[in-house]
Amino acid sequence: MAVTAAQVKELREKTGAGMLDCKNALTASDGDMEKAIDWLREKGIAKSIKKASRIAAEGLSKILVDGNKAVIVEINSETDFVAKNDQFMKLLDTTAKTILDSCPASNEEALALPVNGATLNDEFINATATIGEKIVLRRFDIVTKNDDEIFGDYSHMGGSKTALVVMKGGNADLAHYMAMQVASMTPTYVSSSDMPADVVEHERKVQTEIVKNDEKFAGKPEQVIKGAIEGKVSKALKEMCLVDQEYFMDTAKKVSAVLKENNAEVKSFVRYTVGEGIEKREENFAEEVAKQMNA
Repeated sequence: MAVTAAQVKELREKTGAGMLDCKNALTASDGDMEKAIDWLREKGIAKSIKKASRIAAEGLSKILVDGNKAVIVEINSETDFVAKNDQFMKLLDTTAKTILDSCPASNEEALALPVNGATLNDEFINATATIGEKIVLRRFDIVTKNDDEIFGDYSHMGGSKTALVVMKGGNADLAHYMAMQVASMTPTYVSSSDMPADVVEHERKVQTEIVKNDEKFAGKPEQVIKGAIEGKVSKALKEMCLVDQEYFMDTAKKVSAVLKENNAEVKSFVRYTVGEGIEKREENFAEEVAKQMNA
């Protein structure tokens, strides 16, 4: 199939690979973005897979806690200026409280909830009309805990990144630090026991191809190659797991060790990065000025 320039650009931004390499990867993968990323990884070309989660929209996220119940919510706007607007901030507060009070099961149910004699959806419509930008409820998660558990929450730069942790044992400070760890080090799972088998097998397939394409393993005994593959798989999977990461407050320790020292256990976490995975509208400032001058 024909590969478009937009696809090549997107893959380049996600991986840091060169334009030609991105085109070759997409061609070899029939335009499938995820397969193209794997292709680049297998060839040892991709420089930064973590860019796949780049921020591509504006807005804020917020965490609100009430007893054994908490909500994490994200609202998107078109520009970061609007996210600092008082009306936007008030809408974010109203949305979080409304959702936490009623625990809807979906965005549609949330937007239908009553607010100030109307609905939450009407609040978004009014904000859009007043501010002049599209304002949308993107997502939310309602999290509950038991009486013997602790919430830990962290908000970075006013809500560009937020993390909510449920922890058993330990104390409030440690729970807060665990939320900071989640926000900054972006784990996907608490531990390997939470990791689906297909994720492990997928990573093994990718790392196998990486080793096969690495000249330094050419002619090496099969046992050496197998050991290299398993070593790479283990390292990649540990980076995905919170307890296996280096603790950001003391990199000489693993998170698991810190939790053990404090007789604590992270039960679950939710992390939001505002705009994650959303294609961002591109602006050409010079063109915009020219349009205004000629209007």
